[in-house]
Amino acid sequence: MLAVTSARDRARSLLANLEWTGPLLVRITLALVFIPTGWGKLHHLDDVGGFFAQLGIPAPHFHAVFVSSIELIGGFAILLGLGTRIAAALLVGVMAVAIYTAKLPELHGLTDLAGTVEFTYLAMFAWLVVAGAGKASLDHAARRRMSPPHAITPS
Repeated sequence: MLAVTSARDRARSLLANLEWTGPLLVRITLALVFIPTGWGKLHHLDDVGGFFAQLGIPAPHFHAVFVSSIELIGGFAILLGLGTRIAAALLVGVMAVAIYTAKLPELHGLTDLAGTVEFTYLAMFAWLVVAGAGKASLDHAARRRMSPPHAITPS
């Protein structure tokens, strides 16, 4: 029994030491998607605005600039882990609107929704809003720097 407890404690300790990897991998994955798409959209605003107009989005050119900027700047913020909760919250909104305007007509239930990449991104962004950027982030470094020496800071 003691050997099992010891092995379990070692495993828990190892996992606790690696807990920073989950948020970092999610942030890198999202950044690798949203930085280039934001950049691409900013360089093709007429096409994006036209697509938004087809979807019935009001002020399509304004929203093309707005969404493209959120994707690019938010992607960089999430990559660095700087203002992660704010950037992720804005991108939750972008994904919700994308699902509602572009995907909803082809969805026939929750299984279809869960199978879209947009919903996967929305879930990942929502997790970052709730959990934060993790220990391997500028958010965490700033919190540690600004906290009193004896304060415990969440990741």
